[in-house]
Amino acid sequence: MLLDRYWDTINDLYSRVKTTQRENIIAAGKLIADAVDQGACVHICDSGHIIDSELIYRGGGLILYKKFKYNLVVDNPVRKRDRSDLDTSMEGLAAYALKASGARPGDVMILGSVSGRTFSIVDLAYEARKMGLKIIAVTSMSYATQVESPHSSGKKLYELADVVLDNCAPAAEAMMEVEGVEARLCAASGLSAAFILWSVTTVVVEELMKKGKTPGVLKSANFPGGNDYNKSYIEPRYEKEEIGRAHV
Repeated sequence: MLLDRYWDTINDLYSRVKTTQRENIIAAGKLIADAVDQGACVHICDSGHIIDSELIYRGGGLILYKKFKYNLVVDNPVRKRDRSDLDTSMEGLAAYALKASGARPGDVMILGSVSGRTFSIVDLAYEARKMGLKIIAVTSMSYATQVESPHSSGKKLYELADVVLDNCAPAAEAMMEVEGVEARLCAASGLSAAFILWSVTTVVVEELMKKGKTPGVLKSANFPGGNDYNKSYIEPRYEKEEIGRAHV
């Protein structure tokens, strides 16, 4: 069955991650733990492949993960016009967003782009690195090494990162060929990214515990007592203490 092929393919994907990414996962976890121990924050921005939704405010997750989101909204409902030639790259918007945010030198930014060429992510990595943030990239090296960067620096995400986490997705990221279907089926990036970053999280927790820090781990808000626990114990630590250390 196609179902069985898919399960075998996913198992192979996880095996490749475990075989090739162990050291990088450990390095990413230690980088985060060391930064948080020094009062840093951890920001996450993704181009749409599960990372920020998977890690932010999840039962069993860490309160130290915070979404970094920015956009440009133009509200001017007059005249219908052709926008097909509009340059949407907006180089420099990321620099403004960083200045307007709470990000500081020494913070960690986890950035996701499967292709490694998503303009907004590359621009954010470029500007965050100039600002002194540490960059953890989640990308497909198979994909990224076959495409060109649209950014004026010529850089792709992995070239701007302190630690690169290869999600081991194939170029164009779909995994399975099906007879009679032109396009390949079933994307790899989301499941792989979740697996990788929860793996990183285990390293973060272990490293913080070695430093004598008890990480703030959230409970499911929909399970009895979970929401009260988060609001009475975890969230006040984040709100009232020094910003970075409250994340511990």
